[in-house]
Amino acid sequence: MSKEFIRLSKSCLNHKEIESVTKVLTSEFLGMGQEVGKFEEMLTDFFGRPALCVSSGTSALHLALQAIGVGPGDEVLVQSLTYVASFQAISAVGAVPIACDVDLKTLCIDLNDAEKLITPRTKAIMPVHYSGGVGSLENVYDFSDRYGLRVIEDAAHAFGSLYKKKRVGGFGDIACFSFDGIKNITSGEGGCIVTSDIDVLKKVSDARLLGVERDAEKRLLRERSWDFDVSAQGWRYHMSDIMAAIGIEQLKKFPKFAKKRQELAKLYDYYFLNTDIKFIKHDYTKVVPHIYTVKIPNNINRDMIKNCLEKKGVQTGVHYQPNHTLSLYKNEVKKEVTDRLFKSILTLPLHPDLDKRDIEYISESLISLIQLKEN
Repeated sequence: MSKEFIRLSKSCLNHKEIESVTKVLTSEFLGMGQEVGKFEEMLTDFFGRPALCVSSGTSALHLALQAIGVGPGDEVLVQSLTYVASFQAISAVGAVPIACDVDLKTLCIDLNDAEKLITPRTKAIMPVHYSGGVGSLENVYDFSDRYGLRVIEDAAHAFGSLYKKKRVGGFGDIACFSFDGIKNITSGEGGCIVTSDIDVLKKVSDARLLGVERDAEKRLLRERSWDFDVSAQGWRYHMSDIMAAIGIEQLKKFPKFAKKRQELAKLYDYYFLNTDIKFIKHDYTKVVPHIYTVKIPNNINRDMIKNCLEKKGVQTGVHYQPNHTLSLYKNEVKKEVTDRLFKSILTLPLHPDLDKRDIEYISESLISLIQLKEN
């Protein structure tokens, strides 16, 4: 038995975040102000193009879809194996999420399946960067060009990852990130939208503040609009200075966080290399993993293994229940790879507060359980 319960994921904070939040609290200005402006500037430098902060990764997806004009009756291609947030953002604008299968090796969207599902109502594709990898992102953009689709990358897992020497979010159409409590960096809650599309930036900037036009500029100066106009639907999706203060400190620590996540994931790979436990093969000089997911052999009950690990003090997860099996998005069309994967995938602990001994204990515990059940 491990001495301490090993958590699947957690926020990794210290006195820096506490001090930064305390500073905001003592300023007695807690809304969207100078800290948000500073965080946006830092993120813009990080990605090499404009970034706008919002209240969550889900609101980022929602606002991005609205900004490109996706609405009632439209369809958006998205993989079924993703958190329900991806689907909820699509249905929030009145559009229909079209559940696609995933590639068995990358667990990212299967473009062959997506192509079969295109209709005259298809307006966009939302590739989900599962675990921090992006699959064949270049092919996604070729696909979108061929069919005249906008691309909104659900990059919640991929903060800091590289694709062909470019930072994910630093190129392409629109990328949306999450900064919730367990992501590669956190702001407690929060997210951002990154794009070079000036029209999208303007629409998002207004829409996150209830559609009040050009109000964001004033908020960042701790002012607000009293005489204003609203010409489009908006939402209360702005980020607060409290959240931004946390995010600023986290972004400063990101190089250290990224290196630790990469080292731990590589160690998992090492332990599982010559076993019956399959894993997603990533180049961890480029990918900064958010989660580490393995595939349990088909002849072994995944849930039984999950329960056994829990008894050994190891918390695990399942990322994710396929959306086409949920009541709101029920779809009788089978997703062969996704349906099969869901029965076998298991997510193991991964966060910067783990050490090599934790990974050794988790890996050896899982390997021994698999061997015991196979014999």
